[in-house]
Amino acid sequence: MKKLLMLAAATATVLGLGLAQDFRVGMSYDAGGKNDRSFNQSTYNGAQQAVKDLGVKYFDFEPGDPSQVGQGIRKFAEEGFDAVVGVGFANEPSITKTAMEFKDTKFAVIDAVPCFDDKTNKTTCPNAVGLVFREQEGSFLVGYIAGRLSSTATVGFVGGMDIPLIHKFEAGYRAGAEAAFKDRGVKGKVIANYVGNTPAAWNDPGKAKEIATAQARQGADIIYAAAGASGLGVLDYVKQKMCINQTDLPSGTKFITNSFANVPKYPAYSKACNAATTRPMFMVGVDANQNYLGDTDKNPATLNHVLTSMMKRVDVATYQFIKSVKDKTFKPGVEEFGLSNNGVGYALDEYNKALIPAGVLTRVEQLKQEIIAGKIKVPTQ
Repeated sequence: MKKLLMLAAATATVLGLGLAQDFRVGMSYDAGGKNDRSFNQSTYNGAQQAVKDLGVKYFDFEPGDPSQVGQGIRKFAEEGFDAVVGVGFANEPSITKTAMEFKDTKFAVIDAVPCFDDKTNKTTCPNAVGLVFREQEGSFLVGYIAGRLSSTATVGFVGGMDIPLIHKFEAGYRAGAEAAFKDRGVKGKVIANYVGNTPAAWNDPGKAKEIATAQARQGADIIYAAAGASGLGVLDYVKQKMCINQTDLPSGTKFITNSFANVPKYPAYSKACNAATTRPMFMVGVDANQNYLGDTDKNPATLNHVLTSMMKRVDVATYQFIKSVKDKTFKPGVEEFGLSNNGVGYALDEYNKALIPAGVLTRVEQLKQEIIAGKIKVPTQ
């Protein structure tokens, strides 16, 4: 069921006496809601940082189902909000239409460009900005980490909705893994599948878990989930499975390495997974730092089942937009975030620092600088 937090829109109209003096931010979320522990939640965190630092008043709208995406945007504008954020590309049509009508409100949409004129190749709304990301760059780095550390030289990719935006994640991840396979001198494999082709694909962890199961049967021991709340299904599978067995591998194949032999194992893992015949399984997280989700025993020092996370800093983009409106430094058009301005990257913390060898990290940082310098052109499809 859709909802506006803190005050219903009608109440805000009646009680607007005090609110009129406040700087109000409205967030209209994508399918999956703000508690998806990924894309939406990261955006929410950025808004909450603005509440803390800037003293703004926060309101939000969460769609009950994909058909309701964007419904909160007009209501925020009608109530005279200062800044409105559409979280996810599905909000773009509503942002564009509303921005053209409500000139005094500033609008942002994440992962799309509002008010775009195909004829002039420019944006036309002086009060709207598109916050877009070079996801392929961060995905290249986590793909390289996965390719370097895979015990089977087979890695998986589970995308949410089968659209060009998520193809960027896949393309970067595939290119990074292939670069790692080349560095290792092995013939590797990247298996890619999508949850679906409708917005429901962002919130179907059961289907994502089925895909992860099938990929593991093909030898994938590290699976990158770029699927919103559906990615939690991949996480669930990896934590339940814990390890991939020699007998799980396709006929005629075998383990080629064990990069995690010296990583301390938690008791349940040691009991279920024979050190000689199995290797650990991992997910690669997305958008937010999901490393902590792979911890099974509340001990970061033991084996963690999230190898790393591709950080897409929608929290930073959201915060910067809100701040620019409040500071009256807002600029319309398009703002792009990539490796060069820390808009994307990979997560390294107490949960995974024992999993990634120093030599691999050194190589990843070298590749990062080569991407920033333009020496490596990361594909987008």
